[in-house]
Amino acid sequence: MPYTAVAPVIDESPLPQEAPDALALRLAAEKARKVAQWHNDALIIGSDQVAVLNGMRLGKPGDYEQARQQLAEMRGQAVIFHTAVCLLDASTGRTWLENVPTTVHFRNFTIAQAERYLQAEEPYDCAGSAKIEGLGIVLVERVLTDDPTALIGLPLVALVSLLQQAGMEVLD
Repeated sequence: MPYTAVAPVIDESPLPQEAPDALALRLAAEKARKVAQWHNDALIIGSDQVAVLNGMRLGKPGDYEQARQQLAEMRGQAVIFHTAVCLLDASTGRTWLENVPTTVHFRNFTIAQAERYLQAEEPYDCAGSAKIEGLGIVLVERVLTDDPTALIGLPLVALVSLLQQAGMEVLD
């Protein structure tokens, strides 16, 4: 299918008392609605990811020092990544949403390994500094999810289901 990629700028701050899964769903929908302002006759896909360690949200680190701190906290721990996808039919306003949780068990890697990963990948715009599609896989012991593409940031198995719910035949 032909598509156009657009990076909408929205405020990604959590609302007071907002649960991580609800935050991911809200941000995915807000991104889709923002794009709909420019593409009012399209099917729009929005996605967002929120990482949680021991009940605390891990945001996008933004820089090396914050990423190093996040990774140090994640060593030997299980982190839940809530990856939400929104499909919005901009012409009707109809919306389909799904959250795909992924539990990542991190190895008890060394700080030196984390530093080499950060220098090579620079994952400063990734929730929890996690970029499993590259060298970040070295830091991971196992991944538990129903959708193996969710951790990369767009849950494609879930997206196909949403497209089918919207009446699209993906392989036509």
